[in-house]
Amino acid sequence: MPKWMKWIDAVKIQTDNPEISVWTLKSGIWKFDWKSRMLRVIPRQIIEWESIDGLPNRGAIRFYDRHGSSTIKLTVAYAIPGILGKVMDNLFLGNMVKSTIQADMNRFREYALQIQSQIKSKDIKS
Repeated sequence: MPKWMKWIDAVKIQTDNPEISVWTLKSGIWKFDWKSRMLRVIPRQIIEWESIDGLPNRGAIRFYDRHGSSTIKLTVAYAIPGILGKVMDNLFLGNMVKSTIQADMNRFREYALQIQSQIKSKDIKS
């Protein structure tokens, strides 16, 4: 995910419990970590999560098959860390998060299309 998510520096899945992952967000001088738990995974349909420690957040990403293409819907809820809320306007920060996530989704689209192209290229060579 760090390949397409601007603020996500690392995601480490716990080897002893793959439902738990440790996330690191970095932006400028700010760094936040949290643990996240997968609540529901239905392959090719939905991934739902919630944080269990650190930066409070939860969300879901839904995948819709459009017969030859896909549509993705991302829903995220988060709490602004206290220190950021004190130094930045919440509306500004919310808009900044929204635009960054939209750009992340655009980068994910390009990444997915690139992977799809590589797979098709390998299939043709086989």
